[in-house]
Amino acid sequence: MDKLDKDGNRLPIKIDSTSNGEYEPIPVSAVNVQGNKLALDRATENAKRVGQSRRKFLVSSCGAASTLLAFNQANAYHQRNGGFFDLREESALDSHAANAQVAGGEFIFDVQGHYVNPEGDWLSRIPPDARPYAGMDKAACDAANSGGNRGYLDCLSESEFIKDIFLDSDTDIMILSFVPSTRENEPVTIEDADETRRIVAELQGSKRLLVHGRVNPNQAGDLEGMDELAENWDIAAFKTYTQYGPGGVGFFLHDDPGLAMIERARSLGVRNICVHKGLPFGPQSYAHSQSSDIGIVAKQYPDMNFLVYHSSFVAAVEEREFVAGAGRDGIDTLIQSLIDNEIAPNSNVYAELGSTWRFLMRDPNNAAHSLGKLFRYVGADNVLWGTDSIWYGSPQDQIQAFRTFQISQEFQERFGYTQITPELRRKVFGLNAAVPYNIDASEIRSLTSVDRVATEKLAYLQDPQPNFLTYGPKTRREFINLLKWES
Repeated sequence: MDKLDKDGNRLPIKIDSTSNGEYEPIPVSAVNVQGNKLALDRATENAKRVGQSRRKFLVSSCGAASTLLAFNQANAYHQRNGGFFDLREESALDSHAANAQVAGGEFIFDVQGHYVNPEGDWLSRIPPDARPYAGMDKAACDAANSGGNRGYLDCLSESEFIKDIFLDSDTDIMILSFVPSTRENEPVTIEDADETRRIVAELQGSKRLLVHGRVNPNQAGDLEGMDELAENWDIAAFKTYTQYGPGGVGFFLHDDPGLAMIERARSLGVRNICVHKGLPFGPQSYAHSQSSDIGIVAKQYPDMNFLVYHSSFVAAVEEREFVAGAGRDGIDTLIQSLIDNEIAPNSNVYAELGSTWRFLMRDPNNAAHSLGKLFRYVGADNVLWGTDSIWYGSPQDQIQAFRTFQISQEFQERFGYTQITPELRRKVFGLNAAVPYNIDASEIRSLTSVDRVATEKLAYLQDPQPNFLTYGPKTRREFINLLKWES
């Protein structure tokens, strides 16, 4: 198996069943299958027309544009008119037209990234024959790396993380986050995260990587550990999982453990609480994955910021127009909580798009409702860019898809959704997150435009070699395998 796919069999916009490991993979629809096939057929034809190999064509901006246009065509067959990728047909063959639409110079601040330490101590605590995170393209990764039964984990290492994020995408800054786990079972520890930050800093990219501090306040020792995280590791926020806890029992933010965590963060001067909401792990403690508690604590602590990671999105729920009091799942639980507690748009609650946008790329109607509601009720200034990569490979395809996505005129008029303007895209891509994370976007851009990472990227782009791989579990079997060693 060729990791770099020199024959051009992988599309640059990756629509597949890959999960981030926190929710069971959902098979792609017949429309998605049709769109992927149509995109490969178009790539074959368009590559011939411009005199390129299919691989070279797919790596180009025309390849991305051609793929998105094929997805539009597949969705049009099924009269899905809520949203679409707004590209001109000539962008499939004209590089100038393609660059004008899928390329861009926005400040991109990705507030949720992950990787795995392939040699970490966590591996000593799982069965010798277990293959954690084995849902990636195992053949490609095994062929490209040595290491026996777990050589594929190198595809999730810090070096691959740095390449996928900073060379193969337009990302300027990323926050390295954590998965739900006990301290001893973390596939990336705070020490690992700090080491990766140091590696990036040695590339003169000292401002490019920030880190979270993971805390589950209902887990022994985590509340006490907040002091060390804040005082010794220069964390940008605390990250918590309200559905996670001893025996699979979670908590609400307004429960005693949640309030103790917020109070402690406040006393330590850390104003950002990042909380996983939506993307439920399973039926146990499901209510804690919903967002009824967000508005309550946001009202109680107006000086704190509550960053709702995944925006309370549930992959199995089809998003529709918000109806107050309807009691729906998903994003509506967040909106209802804000309304119930009189939290106005653009206040101290933020909605993050990690995994959410990746899934919404599959379904234009769902995407239009989800984004339209978030902009309307959470606020155009409070929707944050996140990708949950490296589970989905390089986030460049998510960036290109968002650069071109538009809510249809019909949905704007029927539901009061806003048009996605270039200004709104710039806000979502980075300017919004710069506020709670206290980042000076102009200063960062001036530094990152001349650091060693930028220099290496300039040379790399003379002959880019993206692999177009995704790494998370893709089937229910792979997902269950992941749960076994995490539990």
